Amino acid sequence: MSAADRTLDLIEAFSESGTPLLLPELARRLGAPKSTCFELVRTLQRRGYVYSLGQRRGFYPTRRWLWHAEIISANDPAARELDPAMEQLRDVTGETVIAGRLQDNAVVYVAAVEGIHSIRYSTVPGAMKPLHSSAIGKALLAGFPNLADAVATLPLQRYTENTICDPAALLADLERGRERGYFTTVGENVPEVMAIACGAQLGGDPIALAVAGPIERIRAAERTIVTALHASAAQLEVEARA
Repeated sequence: MSAADRTLDLIEAFSESGTPLLLPELARRLGAPKSTCFELVRTLQRRGYVYSLGQRRGFYPTRRWLWHAEIISANDPAARELDPAMEQLRDVTGETVIAGRLQDNAVVYVAAVEGIHSIRYSTVPGAMKPLHSSAIGKALLAGFPNLADAVATLPLQRYTENTICDPAALLADLERGRERGYFTTVGENVPEVMAIACGAQLGGDPIALAVAGPIERIRAAERTIVTALHASAAQLEVEARA
């Protein structure tokens, strides 16, 4: 495991615990020798990213992480281009809106806007999703010129009882999506969640937009959501040409 992986694991360990951590606990969470964790923590201390609360209380990240994160977030080019259209789409549908693009053999969410309902689908930018079981993944897959070859290379892992793991069934589902101009998942990646997605362009590169929420609510509003999705995708393409 690389030093970058260890550092990211450490950040996530503190985020998950929400408390200072002693070195043995950090080592356990990272699955690494205590000596490796000690060197990592000492490096982060020297750079001002971690501080010690004393021998018995452990370590905790400083707000230097937040300072950098806020600057990075404020200058995110994808968010700057996508947020207005995504917020408008959220206002029309009331549901969570996500934008994603291909990264290796998966989808990475590059932007997300939370829905207005107390019960809603929640996610964060940077989340990675499989191509075959996410609506955004299906919309991006459908852009491949040889769809059958693309499907044949996928590891069709099962995530729920509704995940499509048969190549022929997935290919048929994608062809139906191509014909109607949008793609769906119904409890295929997250139980009780339905998503509707369509392809779009961002700076000349393919992305996909999705609206996601509880199955019954999304299914009841499917036509409205599809119309709004297509309008948002068209808006992005007009703005990209401006």
